[in-house]
Amino acid sequence: MQNLHAAEALRYLRAVTYPAGIDRTSLPTHVALVMDGNGRWAQRRGLKRTDGHAAGEEALFDTVEGALELGLGWMTVYAFSTENWRRPLDEVRFLMNFNERLLLAHRDDLHAKGVRVRFIGRRGGRVPKRVRQRIEETEALTARNRRLTLTFAFNYGARAELVDGVRRIAADVRANALDPDAIDDKTIRRYLYAPDMPDPDVLVRTSGEFRISNYLLWQIAYSELVFTDTLWPDFRREHLYDAVREFQARERRFGAI
Repeated sequence: MQNLHAAEALRYLRAVTYPAGIDRTSLPTHVALVMDGNGRWAQRRGLKRTDGHAAGEEALFDTVEGALELGLGWMTVYAFSTENWRRPLDEVRFLMNFNERLLLAHRDDLHAKGVRVRFIGRRGGRVPKRVRQRIEETEALTARNRRLTLTFAFNYGARAELVDGVRRIAADVRANALDPDAIDDKTIRRYLYAPDMPDPDVLVRTSGEFRISNYLLWQIAYSELVFTDTLWPDFRREHLYDAVREFQARERRFGAI
């Protein structure tokens, strides 16, 4: 009887604290985010651009908590693009060190909360060996978790993803492992970095920019796009809730009437 009362109390608490105005029966399966505006946030405060990236850490993990509260299954964030290597060397070096430290600081907590952490993007090239090692360790630690899959697009570009996939398809065609006449959209999906990842239902971009920026171009063919003026370091779970409410207010037809 005591356990029954405890279960009822937990259900009541969840009902009370669940964000208002969100229908939990029609949640998006996958929300993708472009975390933009760190540099502008810092510059407006007379700080270094790297201070803006550091401030974005709180935004990220508060948003992850919001995803867990909602019960989302997948969330993908744009952490470092293939184009970001063009930034000043000190900023690139900071971002490499920052992402390594971020994993070390948060992976145990994410693991305890049932979050599976994964990475998509090119693992080699200029990515430091120690960062690749932290990525592999974190993925191995959290591999069995299924409460939320948190994917970091790191050293990622959608065009690079398609190029890499096409190269692998071509190699399999040459090896007679793939019939070129049988190639279709399902085939291409199998050659993406994370073929099991569902397409994002919602793509959220912060900082008032209206660009996709080479992010998940194949996967967002029918995603709902949500743009906010909020700079990423100021983004919190309430902004995620707003994006979900906007998603639920839209009618998705996928080309039909």
